[in-house]
Amino acid sequence: MTQERRRGRRAEPEPEPTAEELAQQQAHHKIERRTLLEGALGLGAAAAAAGWMSLAPPGWPLSLKDPDGERGKPKPKVFSLPEGGFRVPDMPSVADLGVAYGTKLSDMLRAAIDAIGGIGRFISKGDVVVIKPNVAFERPAALGATTNPDVLSALIELVREAGAQEIRVADNPIESPSSCFVRSGIQSAAQKSGARLYLPNPSEFALLGTPGATWIERWPFFWGPFVGANKVIGVSPVKDHNLCRASMTTKNWYGLLGGRRNQFHQDIHGIIADLALMLRPTFVVLDATRVLFRSGPTGGSLGDVKEAHTIVASRDSIAADAYGWDQLLERQGEALPAYFEKCAARNLGQPDWRKLARREVQVG
Repeated sequence: MTQERRRGRRAEPEPEPTAEELAQQQAHHKIERRTLLEGALGLGAAAAAAGWMSLAPPGWPLSLKDPDGERGKPKPKVFSLPEGGFRVPDMPSVADLGVAYGTKLSDMLRAAIDAIGGIGRFISKGDVVVIKPNVAFERPAALGATTNPDVLSALIELVREAGAQEIRVADNPIESPSSCFVRSGIQSAAQKSGARLYLPNPSEFALLGTPGATWIERWPFFWGPFVGANKVIGVSPVKDHNLCRASMTTKNWYGLLGGRRNQFHQDIHGIIADLALMLRPTFVVLDATRVLFRSGPTGGSLGDVKEAHTIVASRDSIAADAYGWDQLLERQGEALPAYFEKCAARNLGQPDWRKLARREVQVG
């Protein structure tokens, strides 16, 4: 506003700009627009350059090729188990399930394994063998929550007889490892039988890759006992389970996981299917000398346990578990737990054990 208007006087009209003045104004506006555009492009180019520099080849200054400082950090090594697992070649003329009944454990175990080809089919001279019992809880063996130590002793003796160079016994219990191994009798059985005992030490764990797994594609694994091993045997009790309904040979591999594994309880059947994918054993032993038919997996009362006097051996843990569900937990007619179907969908075993060749032996 002019001084004349502020004083209340009528202002004279401002003269119209000349053609020359209009041309100067338009040129000035063009320069301003060009300056703003070049500034915006400069910012975009700088951002693009930063992204490009982060992919720069070795030899460039770290500040140029790794602006956030993450690229130079070492990545943990991912280990893997042998492709195809620890299995041995097929032998069509033998049974898929060996079932032995009796009271003398060593004879029962031998008979069950003989039915599927004999220990010589699975163990050769010089083998390094990992045996994985279930030692999850601090319970005496009589309560059925852990592997019978007498079955473990008989298995170690049979494997040594076949010529194994070294036998390793390992598990990562849910409760205090040292207490679980002692109270269950597994530590004494392993040591008296001359096996090397592995308790879970943090230095024994490594990151394991399991391609195709839902939950444990990369997960901490009890790696120490597997270094140099070429055969793996699982030996587990038959027991009720409050989450997955039954815990047998496939669920047994849960004891090889490290990390915060309790989070897998949200999809217990999914993790058991992952375990079957993770570890494909040489063979498994289903210890049904006694069965924890209720209050599992921890048990706590002799009233929850019944004597079954049975041992099952198989290369197919899913078939062994399905047999255990029907015949040993006596739940024939009830639907199998969901993990059986998940494993079958991945071709990891046969849940219809009646379709497989089976040999049953009564041992005196």
